[in-house]
Amino acid sequence: MKKMKIAVSVNENKVEEHFGHSKSYKIFTIKEKGAFEESEVLYSSEGCGCKSNIALLLKEKEVKVLLAGNMGNGAYLNLNNAGIRVYRGCSGDASQLVKAYIQGDVIDSGNQCNHNHEHSGEHECSHS
Repeated sequence: MKKMKIAVSVNENKVEEHFGHSKSYKIFTIKEKGAFEESEVLYSSEGCGCKSNIALLLKEKEVKVLLAGNMGNGAYLNLNNAGIRVYRGCSGDASQLVKAYIQGDVIDSGNQCNHNHEHSGEHECSHS
């Protein structure tokens, strides 16, 4: 895997169940040969992920991939339009998730939040 940046929507070091509720985004720099490091933390502004400017901020940071929990269609489209590939349905520790992504074990769940903001907690990364 060549050098790139990946963001994970988090609350502390765990993937936030709902993207719009994320307190921050941990940005990881993936180096050659699969090594990675946390390079910075970008803190969320108030408001829903689809109405914030987070897609543009992540794009400015040269993020190419976002690993997230549940996400509404508006946020998903904003991120995709900014050139950021989104993997929904993730959960757990951010660093372990990035490691799984590097190993090719993370795929997009395809699930979208219907904005009722009631979640069952059954959202886990889909592994191939």
